[in-house]
Amino acid sequence: MRFSYLEQIAKYMERFTHIVAAYRYDDTGIRLIFDRENSWNFEMQRGNSTISIGEAANRGKMYQAPFDILLAKRFNRSTLHTVELYNSDKIIRLTASTSGSYKSETTILQFEFTGKHTNVIIMDKDEIVLEALRHIDDDVSTRSVRVGQKLGEIPKPHYEPQHYPLADVRAFLLEEFRHRNRDRLDRLKNEKKALLTKRLATLQKHLNALESESVLREESQKSQNSGHLVLANLEIIKPYEKSVDLSDFDGTIIHLELPSGCSSASGCAESFFKRSKKAKQKAIGLHQERGNLEAKIRHLELFIQTVSEASSPEEIALLFPAKTPKSKLKTSDSIAEFWIEGVKVSLGKSEKGNIELLKNSKARDIWMHLKDRPSAHVLISTDKQQLPERLLEAAAKLCVDFSVFEKGRYLVDYTPRREVKMGEGANVLYTNFKTINIQKG
Repeated sequence: MRFSYLEQIAKYMERFTHIVAAYRYDDTGIRLIFDRENSWNFEMQRGNSTISIGEAANRGKMYQAPFDILLAKRFNRSTLHTVELYNSDKIIRLTASTSGSYKSETTILQFEFTGKHTNVIIMDKDEIVLEALRHIDDDVSTRSVRVGQKLGEIPKPHYEPQHYPLADVRAFLLEEFRHRNRDRLDRLKNEKKALLTKRLATLQKHLNALESESVLREESQKSQNSGHLVLANLEIIKPYEKSVDLSDFDGTIIHLELPSGCSSASGCAESFFKRSKKAKQKAIGLHQERGNLEAKIRHLELFIQTVSEASSPEEIALLFPAKTPKSKLKTSDSIAEFWIEGVKVSLGKSEKGNIELLKNSKARDIWMHLKDRPSAHVLISTDKQQLPERLLEAAAKLCVDFSVFEKGRYLVDYTPRREVKMGEGANVLYTNFKTINIQKG
């Protein structure tokens, strides 16, 4: 971001007197909320940093690193004293304080938009580093950023920066938010849809390669009839014969190829019955496998549509939660897991997944389902019964997006799991529910 822009932005920020909340919304993004209409985003990606103003979206991941804990502790509900462009460089320094029961703590929050050294640093009033987005050791840079050490100065720039006046700073920051979101959204859509389409093609290939259940059932029936026919003609068939002509039950002469290695007619009959049973079991297995594949394909098709309809990068990030040590534990492939505002939300991909959700849920979990029509079951894992409206709406939207293709308004019922009674399969009866109205598309 240009020095001239940062200079004007810092000047504009001087109007704010309080910071309502401060948190990390993604790996390199810090959000400061000054009031209802001022949610500021500091994107601190190396070589591509910027500031924008935009509405806060649902957070998937809740960051709990030491940096995040200290950021919240020192700047949530804090008084903002000064905002300055520090050292005549691309550095915005905020000084704020929080009042506790015994004392007031003054803390410096420094945003450094300095190319490959871009960073966010939290310091005390004596400029001792308390935490940083990126810790930098002596062997990496001549200016280290280490907890407990005084932050070294950056040499002042030797060039004379050009001035690029902004007609309206706020309008510039709002447009920056829209522009960055559009670019990031398009990039994420293309990337994620390509990934999902590849998975879909693989599943479709497996589905197309499955044998026909009807052919296997015919084969089973034919082998069974052959076995009965052999049993009815035991005295005619000689040991180790390769084929025989037999009169069928309706008088038709049938040429029968006998199973190899049969030392007796009864052995041939038993071999035919084994063939029949094997083909029948294989047909049943194929029917189940076909059903599982078709359910997975439908889920992926809904997934691709949901990605296509996403209106923000945060919506897509919510659909693809980052792997954490806990999430690396093996979970059912019939259940999809998402994280909204740090709360786990699970969704059944198929009837099997819906049943698993119902069986493995807790009484106080919140269960969701489309009103009066088949849908994916959604479960919010929580002990709280008063959940934020944003969380409920986001979970209900997942229920809609992964249940129907058609755009429109849908009603989603929700109730504690203890109010849901399981019936046959994934059918349920439920009471004491509330309803959310969700617009799709």
